[in-house]
Amino acid sequence: MALSIGLQVYSVRDFAEKDFYRTLKEIKEMGYDGVEFAGLYGHTPERVKEMAEEIGLVPISAHVAIPELLSDIPGTVAAYRKIGCRYLAIPWLGEADRPGAANYPNTVKAIRAIAEELKKQGGMLLYHNHDFEFVRIDGKYALDRLYEEIPEELLQTELDTCWVNVAGENPSAYIRKYAGRAPVVHLKDFVMPGRKPTQLYELIGAEQEEKENAGEEFEFRPTGYGAQDFKEILNASKEAGASWVIVEQDRPSMGKDSMECVRMSIAYLKSIIE
Repeated sequence: MALSIGLQVYSVRDFAEKDFYRTLKEIKEMGYDGVEFAGLYGHTPERVKEMAEEIGLVPISAHVAIPELLSDIPGTVAAYRKIGCRYLAIPWLGEADRPGAANYPNTVKAIRAIAEELKKQGGMLLYHNHDFEFVRIDGKYALDRLYEEIPEELLQTELDTCWVNVAGENPSAYIRKYAGRAPVVHLKDFVMPGRKPTQLYELIGAEQEEKENAGEEFEFRPTGYGAQDFKEILNASKEAGASWVIVEQDRPSMGKDSMECVRMSIAYLKSIIE
């Protein structure tokens, strides 16, 4: 199965905030096949659907925070299904909702409820990991426990290859581990010359944490310009049955703006993808 390449629009949010339509058009012109949303920048689902159709981009999926979904699960799911998104992804868990925290059992219940409604409306829920899910609970990673607690007919993976690597695991091996349950894979490159900083995330669906101490030690990069082995990651994605790989770069680097970074990413991927 051939892999299609999408872009998480959050990567170019500074451009999307100014002109969403033009940003989507540039994404298409670069060679991306589809997009994953993280907010609609003030546009209605109907208008976003029109934009995607006019430009020729597949609306693959959307990152939607649990609180937004819980405020109206059927209505929120219906809005993104109206756009044409087959997948919704849980993008982030706040500290109180993470594995090991007191509220985590309620988090799992919420994810199940969202997944059940999404399936009822013809879609599928994904979980987008960071590295904090790689805490061990009774000898097993919390991420793996989540996928055991909620069956694959309700919840599938959106493995973020950067955070799998940062957590100390091999991204390609982890993708293969979830073969048949990995329809969408996040491609994210980085360099981390020294220790992992204490504050690392720029978040989707949560308030941002500052990265004052991250600059010299950790840096997001365009795909192909950091530590990741993307040839092997793409091979693993194919073997696992993925349909989409999605570029995400939380913030620009290398003296480039965000649009230049995602242009570098697609050019590199086109040069190695088969």
